[in-house]
Amino acid sequence: MGVPQRHTGRPELVRARRRQGMSQEAAAEAIGVSSTTWARWERGEQGIRARHRARMAVVFQVEAGEVERWIEGWAFGETSSLPVADFGGASLAATVKSAEHLWRFEMDPSRRHLLATLPFVPTALGEWLVSWNYGLPVESAAQHGSGPVVGMADVNRINEARKAFSQMDHQFGAGLVRPVVLRYLNGNVAPLLRGRYDDKVGAELMSAAAGMSRMAGWTAFDLHRHGQAQHHFGQALKFAKVADDPLTGAWVLSTLTQQAIHIGQPTWAVWLARAAADAARRAQAPPRVMSLMLVREAWATASQAKPSETGDQHSVKQVERLLVEAERTHSQGAADRDPAWVAVLEPVELNAEAGNCWRLIGKHQRAVDCAEAAVTAFRQHSPRSAQFNRVHAAEAYLGMGELEQALDSARAAIPMTKAVSSVRSVECLRNFAGRLEPYGSSMMVREFRDHLNRELAA
Repeated sequence: MGVPQRHTGRPELVRARRRQGMSQEAAAEAIGVSSTTWARWERGEQGIRARHRARMAVVFQVEAGEVERWIEGWAFGETSSLPVADFGGASLAATVKSAEHLWRFEMDPSRRHLLATLPFVPTALGEWLVSWNYGLPVESAAQHGSGPVVGMADVNRINEARKAFSQMDHQFGAGLVRPVVLRYLNGNVAPLLRGRYDDKVGAELMSAAAGMSRMAGWTAFDLHRHGQAQHHFGQALKFAKVADDPLTGAWVLSTLTQQAIHIGQPTWAVWLARAAADAARRAQAPPRVMSLMLVREAWATASQAKPSETGDQHSVKQVERLLVEAERTHSQGAADRDPAWVAVLEPVELNAEAGNCWRLIGKHQRAVDCAEAAVTAFRQHSPRSAQFNRVHAAEAYLGMGELEQALDSARAAIPMTKAVSSVRSVECLRNFAGRLEPYGSSMMVREFRDHLNRELAA
């Protein structure tokens, strides 16, 4: 990694602000800090936290790496010391080594910002899908390492920790949970991976490590660090491959589907969703797992076709078919083979994701019904999900032409957004505000936007 070129102050940050025609006060308000703090940033007198760097990328509409250049005075080039989004060499030893490399990067303060600026690399997904589908399984998940003897009790502790972290993430957002997840991976999971275990325990350990790696990717995704998230999701998929665990692999692929939808990669989202569904079918997945895969495929299909804009009725029928099949499959209930991660998948969660599909195919009343039911169900135990669905309801109301109801719903989401540490939640609300442009001359819209900016800057 190169050495940053130090300057007096941060002249690139000053120039970036001026190119936007913004005063220090306006820039500070947009980022959500005081003008005094912004002035200190420009003079190089104060560090800039990762969440503020991410917000700068959104406000100035640039890549995260460009923001890093403004702040640190360097440009990141290619370097052999970086973890590579690579699925090759999926042996047990190579998989463990790449995981340790990535997790050490995360714990190194001098490299953490570099990871946060990594871009999402769509082309890496193609290699991952080929390796996942056609790569040979490892002969054995056993290892005779130099670390401790590992048993099922150790594996169970990892799974219980992931469950606890997931509950915290739903309640408080990734900003508070992510540092704990990374410390757990580096301090607890890595030593076990270097330990001694037989084939049966090794396979379960790899599956547990996959779930925890996915958690690290998920929290990066929630903080809008998409390249960083992709690296962890790729690592999770490698663990699932070594474990010969198609259900966990399908889970990771379906999460990558969600990320691809979110960042505007609908074609990749469809391919990932279909790969997830295929993996689940080959493993004769229990109904709850299969229903999630079907809903994600419907969501990806609707995102790619955008039938509400194009009038593509074939895609509408395809999405409707997938949603009906998902509902029918989920109604078959729980099964003994249900993995722990799907046990919490209740009908309202499935319906909430289905609501995204209904909105995208222009069935806005159905989307409203799904979103409103989800807000009620999620309000207590999953505030971030409640916030997303409150905004999704606003988007559906807007699609129906009900501007006042849309603004009321979005306004109710503002305190919910402030209650969680999630860049994705803020982005969701600001994206809705951007969709109000056709109504920009409306007094109601101007008042809402002013209120939103004041609240998010407070």
